[in-house]
Amino acid sequence: MKKSSVRPRFSRVLTSLAILTIAVSCGGEAGEQTEGPQPNPLMQPENFSATAPDTYVARLETTKGVIRIQVTKEWAPLAADRFFNLVSGGYYDGVTFHRVIDGFMAEFGIHGEPWVNAFWRQATMDDEPVRKPNTRGRVSFSKNEPNTRTVQVFINTDENRSLDGQGFSPFGEVIEGMDVVGALYSEYGESPTRGGEGVYPAMAIARGDDYLNEEFPLLDRIERAMIEDGGEG
Repeated sequence: MKKSSVRPRFSRVLTSLAILTIAVSCGGEAGEQTEGPQPNPLMQPENFSATAPDTYVARLETTKGVIRIQVTKEWAPLAADRFFNLVSGGYYDGVTFHRVIDGFMAEFGIHGEPWVNAFWRQATMDDEPVRKPNTRGRVSFSKNEPNTRTVQVFINTDENRSLDGQGFSPFGEVIEGMDVVGALYSEYGESPTRGGEGVYPAMAIARGDDYLNEEFPLLDRIERAMIEDGGEG
């Protein structure tokens, strides 16, 4: 990928984000009845409101193998509930690991459908106390500023305790499949906003899989995500 491609992408993402913002703001009142096909359930974040069990296991079937994440609600209740709803609601099915940095983390959560991203960008969660450190295998929601967690999640692949002071609150940990996490495709590197030539998150949010498949075809994906019964086993 050539560095000269970064600036045209930036221009395209501004246009795409502007269109999505206008469309969402003109979407009508919540619950408004319209004729025609029913909206995609994933574009209704307000319905993802089930209460998660105190502990549960999320199973991610990826293009590299299975990853199982044990979630402990006591660590970060809001995050545990949100992750439970996203997994059980099918949000992560088909989602890419869009940012994989060796010796740091593997991140996922940008949906392949731009309209879905547009709605979830508004479904922010308040920050929670950091009750457990961001050590290898721990899982946290990502954010750019305080109280902006939504759907993107990262798995720590090293001892990242520096993230604790930045307010990243682990809500679970990998109990099976850290070898799978380590095998996820990482050659694209960091995003242009961090000096690399990897996935531009804003562009991925605005264009979804059209952008990811065109520019980053080797990214690994979550083929299917589900909630397993019981705890660690």
